[in-house]
Amino acid sequence: MKEETRNLVLFVAIAAVILIGWQFVVTRFLPPARPPVTKIAGGETKVVKSAAADPAADSAAATKSRQAVLAETPRVRIDTPSLQGSINLRGARLDDLVLLRHRETIAKNSPFVRLLSPSGAPRAYFASWGWAGDGVQTPGRDTLWTADAPVLAPGRPVTLSTTNAQGLRFQLRFTVDRDYMFSVQQSVANASGRPVTLRPYGLISRTGLPHEIDTWTNHVGPVGVFGRGANYDITYPNLQGEGPSFWARIFGSSAKAGENYFDHKGGWLGFGDIYWLTALIPDQQAQVHAGFKGAGDTFQADYTRAPVTLPAGRAATQTSRFFAGAKEVELIDGYQDKGGIENFDKAIDWGWFRIIEKPIFYYLDFLSKLIGNFGVAIIALTITVRGLLFPIAQRQFASMAKMKAVQPKMKAIQERYADDKQRQQQEIMALYRAEGVNPLAGCLPVLLQIPIMYALYKVLLLTIEMRHQPFALWIRDLSAPDPLTPINLFGLLPFTPPAVIAIGIIPILLGVSMYYQFKLNPAPMDEAQKQVFAIMPWMLMFVMAPFAVGLQLYWITSNVLTILQQRLLYARHPEMLAPVK
Repeated sequence: MKEETRNLVLFVAIAAVILIGWQFVVTRFLPPARPPVTKIAGGETKVVKSAAADPAADSAAATKSRQAVLAETPRVRIDTPSLQGSINLRGARLDDLVLLRHRETIAKNSPFVRLLSPSGAPRAYFASWGWAGDGVQTPGRDTLWTADAPVLAPGRPVTLSTTNAQGLRFQLRFTVDRDYMFSVQQSVANASGRPVTLRPYGLISRTGLPHEIDTWTNHVGPVGVFGRGANYDITYPNLQGEGPSFWARIFGSSAKAGENYFDHKGGWLGFGDIYWLTALIPDQQAQVHAGFKGAGDTFQADYTRAPVTLPAGRAATQTSRFFAGAKEVELIDGYQDKGGIENFDKAIDWGWFRIIEKPIFYYLDFLSKLIGNFGVAIIALTITVRGLLFPIAQRQFASMAKMKAVQPKMKAIQERYADDKQRQQQEIMALYRAEGVNPLAGCLPVLLQIPIMYALYKVLLLTIEMRHQPFALWIRDLSAPDPLTPINLFGLLPFTPPAVIAIGIIPILLGVSMYYQFKLNPAPMDEAQKQVFAIMPWMLMFVMAPFAVGLQLYWITSNVLTILQQRLLYARHPEMLAPVK
């Protein structure tokens, strides 16, 4: 009895530590879902503005508005089915871009997500291309270029030109597809009468830290492929001189302050948010020197090609690409497979379980397009998974039936060797062998579901296809937590409870479903274990509350199917319902 009491006290203590320290744990290892896109106030659903949706949003500290800065310089308009913006003819910068397929919030009149903003506006974010050379006058940030067309659109390229006093003529020819990929052809013609040596380059400059948090689960910040797999080790603090990140130190990264450049062939580099990406993509067959640097709160990704000596009267051309848009999975994979961009799918930080996550994503995406509702697609995915695991569950239940049958013998052994725990354990293991019982067999379906649960968690967290996907009633975004909580009487009380106690209706239903599932399981003989199983559903309810509703919907559906499955199997194994004597 003393041991049972000690076990119960130990469990309660551990549970308290988990609940109290949960916010720290999930911030480090498993970041919860994005903040809710809606809130319940006064009994009504209201849309919440998401600061993270606009990485170049205006701020109160701005000296000039974005529109005022855009109006100061001549521009070439960008007009595609997916993008809208302009190229600045002063400096030949691509510094004005909004994404027409994505809005800041779920409101119908919400502005489109802005990705790029000009220098001089708050949170400047732009890309530019040029040349560097000793003793050569090359175009700079104040050079005024001329354009051969007023609009850049798919099938309608634009060429920018400028000539310096030495007789060098520089050209930038921009093309764009119907999605998010630009092609930039850099040309220079030497009419100076003497050889010149030039190094073509491309850069992305970004001012201000993102609203999103870089975590072990999902990298936010500088990212690139430098002749090998994707490098997620370089972070914004690293560029500010703070040395390797926490995770880089844990996993032995060689990234150090000031050592963020690499010499390699092909690859790509840029800045990634959870959903958005800008990436410079040099010629995949060219040798480049590429990497990142920072100064204060301004960060730069850049690459340079090897120096080229251009004789008098000759011209040279090199081509690169620039991605600026949403990290749409199928599109990113297409650019990698058909566009020949090395490891471009690593722009999405799938992690170690990508072999499970990507099939789950594609299956969910297929179901959501087929059914027309992403929440129903998650339910269909759950039914699929449970169907595949049903034969294993049958074997699990048969094992549980054997365990139930030997419990009287186990109880007799426990009573006989109550004062000799080592002998007791030896006799119980001998009993298992004699009766053909595997006490771990019941864990197999749970263990198989763990990677599926984690994969679905990552899919909901990472993929923009899941962003702002509604389900039913008040659930307007399955990738965010449940906004409806009884803590403030469903929004009737004028306060927002802290996240640790803001238990929504869906997490409560999850706790209830787990309670009934546990009730159907054979009751353990140990009293401490009974107490553990009684508390576990409600503890997990608190643990799961900050996570995406879609993940909770998967778990609830799985629990309901498990309950139905258990009833079916109880009908096949009625001995499981008999009380232990």
